[in-house]
Amino acid sequence: MRKILVAMSMAMFPSLAAFAQTGSDPSDQYQKASCQIPAQTVAHVQAQLATVVMAPDHNGGLFSPNRMWSAIVDRVGTLCSVIVTGDAWPGSRAIAIAKASTANGFSNSALALSTANLYSPTQPGGSLYGLNDSNPFNPRFLPQGTGIGYVPGGDITFGGGLALYSGGHVIGGLGVSGDTSCADHAIAYRMRHLAGLDGTPNSDNIVYIPAGAEPSGFEQPHCGATDITP
Repeated sequence: MRKILVAMSMAMFPSLAAFAQTGSDPSDQYQKASCQIPAQTVAHVQAQLATVVMAPDHNGGLFSPNRMWSAIVDRVGTLCSVIVTGDAWPGSRAIAIAKASTANGFSNSALALSTANLYSPTQPGGSLYGLNDSNPFNPRFLPQGTGIGYVPGGDITFGGGLALYSGGHVIGGLGVSGDTSCADHAIAYRMRHLAGLDGTPNSDNIVYIPAGAEPSGFEQPHCGATDITP
């Protein structure tokens, strides 16, 4: 009986080793894919961040220059690129990715919705209440350096995420985070315009809730006295 147990234990060692090795990579259980947006297009969009964060109006934000994370996903939701400028908040990395995923996920050739547009309808009593819980960000991709080639997901419903349009169709999403949500929207909006991927079927620009009014339509609250509409 003892010989049998020893033999069984030895047989288990390779399986245990394989299990440990598999569990060491936070991405190993997911299928990696190539970004469906051409690499030069991704690079062109991301290159605009360095210019936009230096805007004289600070994009209405807290920092000058703005300290930002910028993320791009393709139409499938695959993370194509994440970059950062300055000493941006580490927590904003996942938010930027989720904003890109949200704008891509809820825009099409007939209707463009920025993440700023989604604020009011996702409040209690709104027609999209509960949307924030529908597609949580995968925590396996929280560490810096992870997620490229995978679909991290996430839903964020305040400013900073926009769909990218080419030829009237959505090719992916852009999300930025690192300042107020209003400044994040302004930065994403200006980046997309400079990159020439803003051919939306309707305006998805930020619309502010009037002072003293309840959330309605596709509005979001002001973030501060320096807010701008790009």
